[in-house]
Amino acid sequence: MSDIWQGPLEKIDEWRWRIPKSYKAGMRVDGIIYADEKLLKDIRADKAPEQVANVAFLPGIVKASLAMPDIHWGYGPSIGAVFATDINKDGIITPAGVGFDINCGVRLLKTNFQYEEIKDKIKDLIYVLFDMVPAGVGSKGEIRVSEREEREILVKGARWAVEKGYGIEEDLECTEEYGAMEGADPLAVSERAYERGKAQSGTLGSGNHFLEIQVIDQLYDQELCDEFGLTLGQITVMIHSGSRGFGYQICYDYTRSMIQSLSKYKISVPDRQLACAPFNSPEGKKYFSAMKCAANYAWNNRQCLMYLVRKSFEKVFGISWQKMGMYLIYDVAHNIAKVEKHTVDGKEMTLCVHRKGATRAFGPGHPALPKIYKDTGQPVIIPGDMGRNSYLLVGTQKAMEETFGSTCHGAGRVKSRTAATKSINIDELLRQLEAKGITIKATGRNTIVEEAPQAYKDVNDVVNVVHNAGISKRVCRMRPLGVIKG
Repeated sequence: MSDIWQGPLEKIDEWRWRIPKSYKAGMRVDGIIYADEKLLKDIRADKAPEQVANVAFLPGIVKASLAMPDIHWGYGPSIGAVFATDINKDGIITPAGVGFDINCGVRLLKTNFQYEEIKDKIKDLIYVLFDMVPAGVGSKGEIRVSEREEREILVKGARWAVEKGYGIEEDLECTEEYGAMEGADPLAVSERAYERGKAQSGTLGSGNHFLEIQVIDQLYDQELCDEFGLTLGQITVMIHSGSRGFGYQICYDYTRSMIQSLSKYKISVPDRQLACAPFNSPEGKKYFSAMKCAANYAWNNRQCLMYLVRKSFEKVFGISWQKMGMYLIYDVAHNIAKVEKHTVDGKEMTLCVHRKGATRAFGPGHPALPKIYKDTGQPVIIPGDMGRNSYLLVGTQKAMEETFGSTCHGAGRVKSRTAATKSINIDELLRQLEAKGITIKATGRNTIVEEAPQAYKDVNDVVNVVHNAGISKRVCRMRPLGVIKG
């Protein structure tokens, strides 16, 4: 039997492909995958299109089961899935549609530095950052919290960190949801989740999480770059982390418990990993409030990480982070469910939008955006792998019309961590990265191999699709100079 997915894919245009709902009895909507011919080869080989079709079975789903060009196989829905359910009818919420690393996300800081000014300091910065920012599996942070404060974080999110002096009010304005979702209920979280999360505030974590010093190497929209205060050759810093073991445990707990909801609410799905409950049911409401706790935990985590990054730069350069211009451009979530209003077939609906390995990309004028980004559209931050590039884009009106205001979230894997470890030579990889002028620090050699550029699609191809499809717009591109991996 072929390893290539053999299901139907109808070409809509150069950037979109349809899996018709006639493919499988029980599909309520079509599947739509954003990709070009080149990316489609990897997508078919991964068999993730089957997961796109499976999501189309979910009760209350509207418009289509969507997938971004960084799509790859995941638990339940694929990574790169976007779908929305009508919560005023029989729309569901599913933990697998958010993922295990709840509010895994990225924040981007700018600086006043030009590459030529500090190119000789990059290694020093990486070594100091590696020393000051806890990284790795189960890494425990210096920012310790009491049990009472732990519950405060789950409600306040990044505001807790700002109130403790780990940031400024402006940081919150430049964070999705202003750093916290309302309605988080600490009582919906298990003791095991608390145990796993209590010492991990301000920690990077492992896997694809990273901290990266970058230089802007290409400008695409001069007007937007001027608006954001960005220039060619400017140094930026990117932070990628999430809710750590805390969020993982919440997803694990609720995915298991919601299997019982399938029979209780007579929900039929082709894969038990899509365990779900009606959004307005007790089970649905409880998961949503627990998910918000993890989302708020993650925003606080990235705020604390940014504080440690700023302190590290201060240690190396001996001046304040404010004088170095280390201001936050934006912080976006990648794995999250939100209640949002969208227009579907000419009718405004209140939907539960699931973004799993996908980024919110609201267009100009959206009421959820802070004043500073009302005219530009929401900043969208797309990290690539540690050997290529990352991007800053903005959301568009077309994304609001086509994808519930969503776009891709990164490059997307083409090799599993196990396959990467077996096929990539660590010493050769390090030589290649050094030849590109990239300094790497990691807690283990295995992590470097697992996260090798060869394990990922080329982010330039992925961003090319979302830009040309019009669901987000390129602003500038960055390349890595120094990377810390957990």
